[in-house]
Amino acid sequence: MLNEPTIEKLYSLRLVAMAEALCAQQRDDSSLKLDFDERFAMLVDAEYLTRENRRLARLLKQAGLRIGDACVEDISATAARGLDKATLRRLASLDWLSQRMNVLVTGATGVGKSYLACALGQLACRRGHKVLYRRLPRLFEEVALAKADGTYSRLLAKISKYELVILDDFGLGKLRDAQRHDLLEVLEDRYDLSATVVTSQLPFSKWHDWLGDPTIADAILDRLVHNAHKLELKGPSRRKDRQAQN
Repeated sequence: MLNEPTIEKLYSLRLVAMAEALCAQQRDDSSLKLDFDERFAMLVDAEYLTRENRRLARLLKQAGLRIGDACVEDISATAARGLDKATLRRLASLDWLSQRMNVLVTGATGVGKSYLACALGQLACRRGHKVLYRRLPRLFEEVALAKADGTYSRLLAKISKYELVILDDFGLGKLRDAQRHDLLEVLEDRYDLSATVVTSQLPFSKWHDWLGDPTIADAILDRLVHNAHKLELKGPSRRKDRQAQN
């Protein structure tokens, strides 16, 4: 018979998946033939998987990845692309994340910089890490609004708590003085404490010139380039390939 008191207690303890799995077992004659340990393990697995899926969904929503379905397992790694299999395996291990290293990715438009960055972000979420994705121009807009409404310090503190921050489209447009200082503040809070992924169409040799002010540029690049993996993706635009397939 269905053990109603036990079901009610499971719901009261917020073990919803376990309660529903127990109900399913009671309706399934084949599961009733299993021993206690097997049935109990199935109940625990149901609750665990439900909570893990819920946690992953929450982390992915919080991350706000530009390419939500980007996946490391789907990335094509070739030496001609500037991303060989050994490098991809090293990135997929996420050792650099635990070691608080940065990943800097450059290349022409369409070669897969954002996809790689989002795939690493998605993998980090799957491993339980807090991730934040922002296009750098969008981040500057958020910072400007935070300054206007008095929440600037709160925003910087919030960004600093993410284990991985992805800054996409580094090097677009022209920087204002305030934006240089804001970028330095963000990176200073993360230096040797958390990991940052940066993508840019500009080659590394032009980053200093784009940043403008030599003193601030030196400070920003010191915090980015020191202890970082640097990748230069090559090849034709992969966007054209996807359009051709459609």
